[in-house]
Amino acid sequence: MPRTGSGPAAKKTLIWLGVMFAALALLLGGGSMMSNASWAPKLALDLEGGTQMILSPKVQGGNSEISQEQLDQAVEIIRQRVDGSGVSEAEITTQSGRNVVVSLPGTPSAETRALIQASAAMEFRAVILGGAGQAPAAETPTPDDQLPQPTAEPENGSDFNWVTPELYKEFETTNCLDPATLEASIEPAASDQPMVACEPGTAGKYILGPVEVPGSMLEDATFGLSQSGQGQSLNQWAVNLDFNGEGTELFRQVSERLLGFGEGTPQNQFAIVLDGQVISAPTMNVLITDGNAQITGQFTQESAKALSEQLKYGALPISFDIQSEQQVSATLGADQLRMGLIAGVIGLILVAVYSLFQYRALGFVTIASLVVAGVLTYLAIAILGWSHNYRLSLAGVAGLIVAIGLTADSFIVYFERIRDELRDGRGLVSAVDTGWKRAKRTVLASKAVNLLAAVVLYFVAVGNVRGFAFTLGLTAIADLIVVFMFTHPVMVLLAKTKFFGQGHKWSGLDATRLGAVPVYRGAGRLREPAMAGATAAGAGTEPQSSSKTVSPKNKGAAKEAERRLTIAERRQAEAAAQKEKQGGKKPGSGGEADGKQGSMAGSGRDAEKEGN
Repeated sequence: MPRTGSGPAAKKTLIWLGVMFAALALLLGGGSMMSNASWAPKLALDLEGGTQMILSPKVQGGNSEISQEQLDQAVEIIRQRVDGSGVSEAEITTQSGRNVVVSLPGTPSAETRALIQASAAMEFRAVILGGAGQAPAAETPTPDDQLPQPTAEPENGSDFNWVTPELYKEFETTNCLDPATLEASIEPAASDQPMVACEPGTAGKYILGPVEVPGSMLEDATFGLSQSGQGQSLNQWAVNLDFNGEGTELFRQVSERLLGFGEGTPQNQFAIVLDGQVISAPTMNVLITDGNAQITGQFTQESAKALSEQLKYGALPISFDIQSEQQVSATLGADQLRMGLIAGVIGLILVAVYSLFQYRALGFVTIASLVVAGVLTYLAIAILGWSHNYRLSLAGVAGLIVAIGLTADSFIVYFERIRDELRDGRGLVSAVDTGWKRAKRTVLASKAVNLLAAVVLYFVAVGNVRGFAFTLGLTAIADLIVVFMFTHPVMVLLAKTKFFGQGHKWSGLDATRLGAVPVYRGAGRLREPAMAGATAAGAGTEPQSSSKTVSPKNKGAAKEAERRLTIAERRQAEAAAQKEKQGGKKPGSGGEADGKQGSMAGSGRDAEKEGN
């Protein structure tokens, strides 16, 4: 007996699907009004064009040799930085064995340019002198006889004996308000020597000790709102650092030493130096033993995110200057995009024609499901373009076209399962329920394979191939949502309609056209064989179908029914036919039953002759 609750459950599922679509549309609409979101997907470099920057390496220490290994490492790090927040479809290559060419879709922002150029060589140094808010250089320098003089060998990175007269003069004469000074400080000092460094944005300057924790010991960097010791948000953006085992121990030793100087003294500060500039010099308030530190300062959400990505994806082996920058046109352009869309429309039409030819009115469910999947995928791509800078390339369009056939496979598997249950003698409501239980396992396995292939391809490939893998995986997820939340609920509701439920010849679910034959289950619930043109009866029971000859239009159905018989059923049917030939009738439990069964056997022979 069919479950009475399946109809209301199907309606609720469709309502939830509508709520999902409404939420996505409202999210995208709100983003277009309040931010830079757009209803149209962002296009990649090959379809929209963009900006090409040629980066030339900055040679340090008079060494003009740049190895191919350094260039390859720089290309990989720049690609990771650019693609760190999404699939932006950037093209990064080397030129003349020395330069790096970066092609980005659209017009890159100042933060993106800085992200590409910065070497992100990070160091952790103790503060010896100065601090946040330190004034620029004094007009009257300190007399030579009053300059600080080292009295012993420095014992640690906070020791004042690192300050020599020459270093103190450099500290006095350094003007951190001069942009040229800030640009020159990109090249840090040697790791085992003290240095003078500026903190941009605060006009502060410091004398710093040697490097105590190198940036290479940093395992991960994230950003978020800083929190107090009680876990309350301070509404201040911060960058969170996570050190490896060796870095954790070194950081613990440094924090223990700095706590001994007391708050309010310069030696209580621990400067974080990035590319020769102090990005933050926080005071040490607690002992940090777990290797989890936090950088706070004048961060915005964008600057905190940019810094965390710089630190997360490592330091460039060499620094770069932007040698030239120019706008480039689309490498493929609108013609290729239009041809790709035409190919997609042709594929969709062919799938629709096949569905209508094979499944008749049931094919409209396939078409509707494809439309729903297409709208869901479109909204997802548009939202990802706004939130994660995802850009659709021609390879991504190819992934969407391929997904049309992969998506239609799910519906075909489901429909064929339903039709198999109809051929087995079930009613449509029961066939939909049983067919779904069997089909969903196949659909889940198929989409899991598709999704796994897309994930592997995305992580092992670069460039446009990643765009293809991304859309392939995205459509696999959309397909699962549509099959579970649209196709199956619609079939549950259609099974209760007169047109589909009674098996109209144009519904695609006509049991006669599918080759189904009457099947009787007796008291023992044993399925008796049923041959085309002859029916079987249980012991002592009249058959449920009257004898009739097979009309020409049902020959195909009769052949289909015969083809689907098992080997055991075929042997039983052949044995029954042999008995009919020998005795003229099939043995029964009584004379009246024998007469009826003999009449039916004769009808079967007539049908067999007509079929022959």
